[in-house]
Amino acid sequence: MTNKHRFFIELAYDGTNYHGWQTQHNALSVQEVLNKCLSTVLRESIETLGCGRTDTGVHARQFFAHFDAAQFIVHENLLRSINSILPDDIAVKRIIPVSADAHARFDATLRSYEYHIHFEKNPFKTGYSWQVRDEPDKALMNLAAKIIMEYTDFSCFSKSNTQVKTNNCKITKAEWVQKDNAIVFQISADRFLRNMVRAIVGTLLMVGHKEISPEAIRNIIESKNRSNAGTSVPACGLYLTEVRYNFIEVSSIK
Repeated sequence: MTNKHRFFIELAYDGTNYHGWQTQHNALSVQEVLNKCLSTVLRESIETLGCGRTDTGVHARQFFAHFDAAQFIVHENLLRSINSILPDDIAVKRIIPVSADAHARFDATLRSYEYHIHFEKNPFKTGYSWQVRDEPDKALMNLAAKIIMEYTDFSCFSKSNTQVKTNNCKITKAEWVQKDNAIVFQISADRFLRNMVRAIVGTLLMVGHKEISPEAIRNIIESKNRSNAGTSVPACGLYLTEVRYNFIEVSSIK
């Protein structure tokens, strides 16, 4: 039996045309497209395993997956061959040989997301940012974001019936920043629950529009009840921006 070699693959994608990262029945996913491409180029059946799952319409500036291949495949023309087959909305940046037990999901030490909101109609932001009519109070939202960082159990921001062992996450950054006539929510943690970032943004916007006070966030989190938190915002404004590993050098994520 031929020994397999394990590789990490770094990619970026526009999620508009995909039903998320993970392969599904009767719906096109990024994973399905990538698997077919790698299998074609490497001339063997390739199955990737991602660092997580992004929902339908969510974008990724940086995403990692791992896969096993029979041949030691890294050479200078490999990326060109893969990218020539992939559609324009998926790009592979690096392929990195790793140890046989390296795992794209479980070995990630940090994940970062951004959520983009703009306030004036802009055809170049359609599908890549969410247009909101009334600008929220960013200072109030940042007060609430600091409160969120005091907690670890985020059951109130998670989709129900998810098959995870714990709803605990360690958030190390949660902040709204101004970017011209737009605002961006930046959040980093060791892990995220399904729908968590979009639910947090929806809840913080309630604070920003003065529907609830920043302190009300405490009651929402401590209730562990999803129905008490805000509505999830649309997927179009959400980007996975960074995934970090101790054994992989940080690359440009622009």
